[in-house]
Amino acid sequence: MSTDKRVEDFLDFLTTEKGASEHTTKNYGIDLREFMKFLGGKDLKDLTYLDIRSFLAFLKSREYSKSSISRKLACLRSFFKYLIRENILSQNPAAGIATPKKEKHLPSFLNPDEVTKLLDAPAKNCWEEKRDKAILEMFYSSGLRVSELVGLNHDDLDFFGGLVRVRGKGKKERIVPVGQVALQHLRAYLDAKSPKEAVNTLKKPLFMSRLGGRLTDRSVRRMILKYVKRTGLGKEISPHTLRHSFATHMLDRGADLRSVQELLGHANLSTTQIYTHVSTQRLKDAYATAHPRA
Repeated sequence: MSTDKRVEDFLDFLTTEKGASEHTTKNYGIDLREFMKFLGGKDLKDLTYLDIRSFLAFLKSREYSKSSISRKLACLRSFFKYLIRENILSQNPAAGIATPKKEKHLPSFLNPDEVTKLLDAPAKNCWEEKRDKAILEMFYSSGLRVSELVGLNHDDLDFFGGLVRVRGKGKKERIVPVGQVALQHLRAYLDAKSPKEAVNTLKKPLFMSRLGGRLTDRSVRRMILKYVKRTGLGKEISPHTLRHSFATHMLDRGADLRSVQELLGHANLSTTQIYTHVSTQRLKDAYATAHPRA
């Protein structure tokens, strides 16, 4: 069996048996094809840890970030583990290689005034801007990832309870509160007449395009950029910036870390703890600016 076929079988395994997202499967495919190209036709059964080290050194020479290298190494470990399960390899050549320490970047976020400016940017009374307003409010109200937001269906939203069912990473579901302001704008959007209704009404997308289909990640990102330019905020703002702002403002106002972890859908508390560093850094900056002997 060819190496390419083994890669395709592994990607199918990730999707069907592991429930990996389309985004993860796509990235793993890119990583594995890059690795196979680096090997130059070498048989997988002949691989040793030296080949893996050489590949990581190659990535470093190409100035890949530590997080990218870590992801590619995790991909290789999973791939070799799969090959062992299929009795193609007897040992994992990447098993003993340490993962590079991640660079710690504090997430970018908006202050409350900047959030208000962005959320108020869609001000026209047309259907499209009502939809965009509902999307922005939903991001900041519930801290959703962009993939989670575009994956929402009508029946995921509970207006009466003020809740939304979210399908997160690894197809894990969680229930997240939706604020009253966001619900108000969601009602205004849904009450407006859409240019074209979705064909499948049972699982109709909550947020639709003008053609009646489900919005894509890319179209939501473009929409946010449009309103960033309109407000003149002069910052790089993505859907994740609103998610970061949601978490930071929750912690600033006294929410406990475990609750924020559940709201964000983080598997590990350590992922959520980055937001405590943001709050601490803000305190240090305020101290350095205001204290006479700082």
